[in-house]
Amino acid sequence: MTTLDKDFWENRYREGATGWDIGYPSTPLKKYIDQLSDKNIKLLIPGCGNAYEADYLHRQGFKNVTILDIAEAPIELFKKKHPGFPEENIVLGDFFTHQAEYDLILEQTFFCALDPSLRKQYVEKMAGLLKPGGKLAGLLFNVTFEKDGPPFGGSIDEYIALFDKKFIFNKLEPEQASIPPRAGTEVFIEFIRP
Repeated sequence: MTTLDKDFWENRYREGATGWDIGYPSTPLKKYIDQLSDKNIKLLIPGCGNAYEADYLHRQGFKNVTILDIAEAPIELFKKKHPGFPEENIVLGDFFTHQAEYDLILEQTFFCALDPSLRKQYVEKMAGLLKPGGKLAGLLFNVTFEKDGPPFGGSIDEYIALFDKKFIFNKLEPEQASIPPRAGTEVFIEFIRP
């Protein structure tokens, strides 16, 4: 198993080995964003990559969007492509050491990129980054992959066991609007920190 560290991700971007990058905001997340009414919420996108959702949010008038990635290449590219995005909200760093408090955290191909041994830490950190009543929303895989990841798969039963002690499940259901290559393999989540 390859160490999924900063160098691993940096190399993936530099080599263009970014099969998860669809080139636009994912349909389910765009649909979710479109129903958000409070443009002042403080929002985080961890493991943001090229951050299409962040650009979309910013263009829709959300001003408190923070992106975070451990790899420098996508962060630098985002800065060049989106000079109007607040520089202080573009963070090069490790999710597990990030310190702040958010109303909403969007999950899009971050959880599945982490080694499964970090999943309990992920849940703890997400709960720690969210304000009481804050939400973790987005997509998780509901499939077991034949080869070792990333991406790493998972199941609804696993997610219930993982998140149950730290979150209230508002939504955990198969996603109907997945992009075609992911159809039938994703669940949409909206978990609330008590």
